Amino acid sequence: MTQFRRLFAVLLLALVLPGTALARLTTEDTADIQRAEQYLNKITTLKARVLQVASNGAHAEGIAYLSRPGKMRLDYLPPSPIQVYARSGMLVYFDKTLQQTSYVDIDQTPAGVLVRQQIHLTGEDITVTGVRRGQGTLEMDLVRTKDPGAGSITLIFTEQPFALKQWRVRDPQGQVTTVSLFDAQTGLRLDPGLFEFVDPQFRNPFDDKH
Repeated sequence: MTQFRRLFAVLLLALVLPGTALARLTTEDTADIQRAEQYLNKITTLKARVLQVASNGAHAEGIAYLSRPGKMRLDYLPPSPIQVYARSGMLVYFDKTLQQTSYVDIDQTPAGVLVRQQIHLTGEDITVTGVRRGQGTLEMDLVRTKDPGAGSITLIFTEQPFALKQWRVRDPQGQVTTVSLFDAQTGLRLDPGLFEFVDPQFRNPFDDKH
């Protein structure tokens, strides 16, 4: 159980070692950033299989759903009891076995970038610190503009076709968690009920009157 909690926490916080330096971007880098923004902003809905792997080899699989703006759901497959929801500006972490719920401001997580109504990778609060090109891949490192040492996530795109396939998160100890997307489908009509979450910890005071 601890394994999945740690994987989730790393995914959310996306912390990096202090002292991250801001790189100087080239004209080619800027063009690629704009290309990535255009691609991400075209995605209104998405469904994909997810594989999440930590530095120590611990892994979890699941199904992810996205509906922009603002909605996301991640169901981890057994033996993990974890579900993650994004709605109304909050990211909700629910442990089905323990019946415990945690809430995080979605703007404090990497997921906050992907569910915005308009995604700007070079906005006021986000800065691209590096762009790398490999064999058919494009990688971009993102940090918080006002505190580049306090948060980082690397987006990995394939070139043909151009698509988001993976992201990596690094914690303060240098441990890396990699999240990969498989069989991604976009433009689907998703049931709004997928993103509804009823917290079992919430007790309606009016129920006590019956």
